[in-house]
Amino acid sequence: MAVLVALGAFLMTLAGGWSAHRVTDRRHLVLGLAGGLMLGVVGLELLPESLEAAGTEVHGVPAALLLFVTGFLLAHLVERLLAHRQAAHGAEERNGRTPEVGLTAAAAMVGHSAMDGVAIGAAFQVGGGMGAAVAVAVIAHDFADGFNTYTLTHVYGNARRRALMMLFADAAAPVVGAASTLFFTIPEPLLGGYLGLFGGALLYLAAAEILPEAHHVHPARSTLLCTVAGALFIWLVVGVAH
Repeated sequence: MAVLVALGAFLMTLAGGWSAHRVTDRRHLVLGLAGGLMLGVVGLELLPESLEAAGTEVHGVPAALLLFVTGFLLAHLVERLLAHRQAAHGAEERNGRTPEVGLTAAAAMVGHSAMDGVAIGAAFQVGGGMGAAVAVAVIAHDFADGFNTYTLTHVYGNARRRALMMLFADAAAPVVGAASTLFFTIPEPLLGGYLGLFGGALLYLAAAEILPEAHHVHPARSTLLCTVAGALFIWLVVGVAH
C-alpha cells in the first residue's frame, strides 16, 4: 500500500518539474515562487517536524536546531569550496553560478524525497489512518519538490537534460524510500535530525541564492507576490494535512 501511495508522489513531483521546465520568459517569477515554496517548506513543515521528532537537547538547545544551523553553514561551505575550486582551475561560472552547486542541491532534494517515501512507509506500519495523513502531506508538497529540484539544477547553469535527469531521480526517490521500509525502520530521533539538517541547507539556498537572483535579474512586484504565494501555498498544504 505504501508503495502504491508513493506513486502519487512520483506523479506530483513530475508535475512540479514540468511546470518549471515550461517556463522560459518568466524566469524571475519561477525563482520567486521557488524561493517562497522553499521558505514555506522549511519554516512551516521541516522545522516543526524536526523539533517534534528529535526531542533531545544539547547544552540547552534542541538538537534539531543545532543541525539546522549546521545544515545552513554546510551549504554555504560547499558552495564556497566549489566556487573556489572551479576558479582555481580556470573554469568560468555560468551566470556567476557553479553547476556543481545546483547538482549538489538537487541531490539533497532527491535524498529528502527518499526520506519522504520512508516516512510514508513508516506511517503505514503504524496504521492506515496515520499512513494516509502522512501520504497527503507528502504528495501535496512533492509538487514543490519537483519544481525546486528542476529549478535548482537549471538555475546554476546545468543543461536542461541534466535538470530533467535530476527531476526523474527526485520523482522516483519516494517510491524507493517507501519500498525500503519493507526491510528496515528508521528511529524517530534520527529522522528529526535529518529534517533539521536539510532544512538549514534549503533555507540557505532560498535566502542567499534563489531569492536574490530572482529580484536582481528582474526586480518586480509580481516576483515578490510569487514568493508570498509560494509560502502561503505551503501553509495551506500543511493546514489541510493536519
